[in-house]
Amino acid sequence: MIGVAGAGKIGAASALEMASMGLDDIALVDIVPGLAEGEALDISHKLSDMGVDVDVTGSTDFSTLKGADLVVLAAGMGRKPGMTRMDLLAKNAEIIGPVTKEVAKHATDAVLLMMTNPMDAMTFLALKASGFPKARVVGQGGLLDNSRFKYVLAKKLGVSRGSITSLVLGEHGENMIPLASHTYISGVPLANILSEAEIQQAIDDTRKVAAEVIAKKGATVFAPGRVVAHMAKAIVCDTKEVVPASAYLEGEYGVSGICIGVPLRLGKGGIEKIYELKLSDKERDWFNKGADTLREAIATLKV
Repeated sequence: MIGVAGAGKIGAASALEMASMGLDDIALVDIVPGLAEGEALDISHKLSDMGVDVDVTGSTDFSTLKGADLVVLAAGMGRKPGMTRMDLLAKNAEIIGPVTKEVAKHATDAVLLMMTNPMDAMTFLALKASGFPKARVVGQGGLLDNSRFKYVLAKKLGVSRGSITSLVLGEHGENMIPLASHTYISGVPLANILSEAEIQQAIDDTRKVAAEVIAKKGATVFAPGRVVAHMAKAIVCDTKEVVPASAYLEGEYGVSGICIGVPLRLGKGGIEKIYELKLSDKERDWFNKGADTLREAIATLKV
């Protein structure tokens, strides 16, 4: 069974994607009376038309998460127009801390998948609040940022999104690093196709595109929901897929004591391996800048 703590827009979208893929039964939990139950019913009606036989339930009771193999943490406030992810730090920490403790109390063997922003800092908070091993707490940001980088490049180059191999590491925020040095168009290095200035523009556009969505429609919903389902499949189905995601580091990339985006292998037990890449000097500087920002953020948390 897969649990989803928080049945707002992103929690519901994540549940819909996972259920539509037939990954497992889904249990939605939200403190707002009726919200999780209503979303569960709506999702179930869609599944009926699709002929997908998974059970989707909703409740205000965290005990319904007992026995979950995976719990998606999607509780908290979303960004509003003009806000950065880090602007949500204090408020969402007040929510994620208690929610994580409730989840850990009932879903004692689950992998935790963090959605709430600022995601890397909230992943760190969930790790400390749950008391779980570091392998069982992961954050979703890098894969989502990478989907946006592919979108930007596909438009700029006029190529299929499927021909792009790319990677985004670092902080899920203003310091994210779309890795031009590890980006290929069907094997052709990006630097062979675009100038340095054009590559930098694509990176800048990737960093800004989520804010553009929020300014136009109020929230990012469908892409985050899809990314959760992508990662959930890797965990629940034990596919060993390597994705960019937030993990607790203990010396990797020269960093310790924070959660930040790196390439990692996902399986049934969560994070199985972290891969270290050779970064350019510029990319290393951005990675360290993001790490410094996250150190400052978690220093303010009560954990």
